[in-house]
Amino acid sequence: MKICIIGAGSPYTPELLEKLSEWRDRLPVRELVLMDTDADRLAIMTGFCQRYANALGTDIVIRGTTDRVDAIRDASFINTQIRVGGNRARIQDEKIPLSLGLIGQETTGAGGFAKALRTLPVMVDIARDVRKHAPDAWIVNYTNPTGLVAEAVIRHTGAKIAGLCAGGVFAQHWVGRSMGVAPQSVRYDLAGLNHMNFAYNLTASGRPLTNQEFSAAAREVGPVDPALIETLGALPSPYLQYYLHTTAKVAAMKAAGRTRGEEVLAMEPELFSAFADPAADRKPDLLKKRGGGGYADVAIGFMDAVWNARDSWMVVNVPNGRTLPFLPEDAVIETACLVGADGIRPLPVKDPPMAVRGLIAAVKSYEQLAVEAAMTGCRRTALAALMAHPLVRDGDVARTLLEQLLEANRNWLPLFFGEDAEP
Repeated sequence: MKICIIGAGSPYTPELLEKLSEWRDRLPVRELVLMDTDADRLAIMTGFCQRYANALGTDIVIRGTTDRVDAIRDASFINTQIRVGGNRARIQDEKIPLSLGLIGQETTGAGGFAKALRTLPVMVDIARDVRKHAPDAWIVNYTNPTGLVAEAVIRHTGAKIAGLCAGGVFAQHWVGRSMGVAPQSVRYDLAGLNHMNFAYNLTASGRPLTNQEFSAAAREVGPVDPALIETLGALPSPYLQYYLHTTAKVAAMKAAGRTRGEEVLAMEPELFSAFADPAADRKPDLLKKRGGGGYADVAIGFMDAVWNARDSWMVVNVPNGRTLPFLPEDAVIETACLVGADGIRPLPVKDPPMAVRGLIAAVKSYEQLAVEAAMTGCRRTALAALMAHPLVRDGDVARTLLEQLLEANRNWLPLFFGEDAEP
C-alpha cells in the first residue's frame, strides 16, 4: 500500500506515522509519501519522520516531494491536512471579525468562512488530481472546515472523500468518564454538521442512559453550561460555546491579548527547530501544547475499515440523503456511519431534539452558500452566506466584514479579484 500526506509540513504528520507503525500488522504500508508546497518545512518533516520511523522500528519507505501528482499517483489513501495561507491568514480570520464585535475563530463563524474561501478551491483541485491519477483512492480529509471541504469535493469532483474530525467521538469519552465505562461501549445518534453536532439517544453497553447519567455526562463537555445542555436534550460539540455563550466568548477573546492563531504561530520556530535537530527521533514535548491531536486515530480507523473490510461505527461527514429530513438531500452532514469495504453508509437516526434543528438548518444554509461563493467568486453569494450565519446575520455588519475579509485575503482569492469576478 502507498499512502500520501498532502500538507505534510504540518506538525500533525508524525502522529499519523506513529499510528501507521502501531497498525502495521493490519495496514501493510510500503511507502509513505510526504508532500507540501513549502520545501523547507517539508525537508525538516521528511528528515524527522525518517528518524522517527527508525526509532519506531518500522520499515515504511518515507520520501518527500513538492510534486502533488507524484505523491497522489497510485496511492490507496490520500491524507489531506492543508492550511492555505498558513497561520498568518488564520490570525486575520480571528482578528477581523473580533474587531466588529463578532466571534473570531478558526472554523466557526466569519473566520471559518474566510478559511473556506481560501481552502475549498485548492481542495477541489487536489480532488481532481486524485480522480485522474488514483481514481480508486479515498481522500482522508481533516483539513478544516472539513464539512464544507467534503461538500465542495463531492459536488464538484465526485472523488471519494471521508470528511473526518475527532470531535465526533467526544461523546463516547464524556459518557465513558462520567460512568466509568469503556468509551467503545457508548453509542448514540449524532445529528448535525462538523463543529455543530449533537449526540442524543445515548446508550452504554446497549442500555439507555438515565436522566442522572445524562446530566453527569453533560458536566464533562466543559465550555458549555451543563444546564443549557440539559435544556437542549443532547450533548453538543464544544464549539456550541460560540453560539450559546456568544457575548461572554467575544468579551473573553477581546481580553485575551492575543488570539489562538498568534499563540500557535509563536510556537512554530521552537517546534520546527526541535524537528530539525539531527539527533531528534521522538516527538517534541511542545507538540502537546500545539493541540489538535486525535485525528490520526480517526484516520487510521477509517483506512483499516476500508482496506480490511472491517465494518466499523464511525462519525463521518457524508451526503445527507434522507438521514435528516429537514435538510436537503445533497447537503453534507456529520453523522454516525458504518464504514467498510463498500465505503460509507449513514446509519438511521431518530429525529434530533426540536431545540437544535433550527440552528443546524441555519448553519447548513450558510455552508451551502459559502461553498457556492468559494467556487464562483461571487460577492453577492458571499454576502448572502454571511447574512445566513447565526453568528453574523446583521446585513450592515456583513457588508463591512466581507470587504475586510476579501481584501485581507486578496492574494489567496483569485476568483474574487480576477477580471471575470462576479459582482
